[in-house]
Amino acid sequence: MSIKCKAAVIRTNKATAPYKVSQPLSIEEINISPPQANEILVQVKGAGLCHSDLSVINGSRVMPMPLVIGHEGSGEVVELGNAVNDIKIGDHVSFQFSPSCGRCRRCLEGRPQVCELAAATKGKGQLMSGGSRLTDANGEVLNHHTGVSCMSEYAVVDRGSVVVIDKSINIEDAALFGCAVMTGVGAVINTARIRPGDSVAIIGLGGVGLNGIMGAKLGGAETIIAIDIDPSKFSRAKELGATHCFDSRNNDVIEEIRDLTNGGVDFAIDLAGVIPAMNTAYQIIRYGGSVVTAGLSPINTQFSFNHSDLVAQEKSILGSYMGSCVPVRDVPRFLSLFQQGRLPVDKLIDGKIGFDDLNEGFDKLAKGEVIRQILVPGR
Repeated sequence: MSIKCKAAVIRTNKATAPYKVSQPLSIEEINISPPQANEILVQVKGAGLCHSDLSVINGSRVMPMPLVIGHEGSGEVVELGNAVNDIKIGDHVSFQFSPSCGRCRRCLEGRPQVCELAAATKGKGQLMSGGSRLTDANGEVLNHHTGVSCMSEYAVVDRGSVVVIDKSINIEDAALFGCAVMTGVGAVINTARIRPGDSVAIIGLGGVGLNGIMGAKLGGAETIIAIDIDPSKFSRAKELGATHCFDSRNNDVIEEIRDLTNGGVDFAIDLAGVIPAMNTAYQIIRYGGSVVTAGLSPINTQFSFNHSDLVAQEKSILGSYMGSCVPVRDVPRFLSLFQQGRLPVDKLIDGKIGFDDLNEGFDKLAKGEVIRQILVPGR
């Protein structure tokens, strides 16, 4: 039996800021069909406002419209498809935005975060089983956002889109582990695979970037350099583990970082998602150094580099999707580190809001006034 619930729907990416005025997200009553065999229905308890959502709103990332937005969240399982037998009703879960088929070449390599089937279905706004389970009040089909669509009171998702979490963890705060933590910490720990004593630069100090700072500290980096265009973020970066901070608007920033590190850092991690950040990252790595990028630039943007320099200095450039995480492996261990106080993700949360404040919340995110806000659908 289908259910009706409240959700944030985006129908066009043409709205201009301030979003409090233009209202790109309409709060609507939608219909959710029952979960199919390998799907579950979750009552959403928290949904993080992320720059990836903002990229959908401002049109720099193109998604099929109309769309129920939201990809970073957590909730409680309320209904199971008839083929799901390893999750129970009442379980607490964190969403993750890349389910996997377990059978394609990438999955068989142990890289479920780049599952080929998941990529194809997410690009169509569908679930892994095909099609949408969402319609609006007029019966029009609504698309799923990366198979999650958690800015809603309820979400129907593929079984593989959730990881069961310990009930002792604050379920609203657990939302961040579905994107910001995996992407930021994972880029440093899994993709770069830093070692104790390495020098690491994190470029972009949003929610993902600050998780990158924490990941570098966890990995034992000796020098952790935080880089951003907004110096107001530096105090929080230092609190979380940065040893040095640089304003990227400074014309001498590259030379100063190379001087500090005797020739450049071992790893430069782009978590900003803009080409100037990539240019900075490439110029501050040392001989044999690596650039890792988990930032998503607008579609069709290009990054160029000197090919001879890449070869002669044996540098490398690595893409990192979802922090190269295997969610069922990494989310529980990141949550354990959070419980131990070694991954203080809660320090990134600047407020919890209801649907009425959602558009304004994205204004604050776009202006850099906040790091993470959590939508609590029940507010």
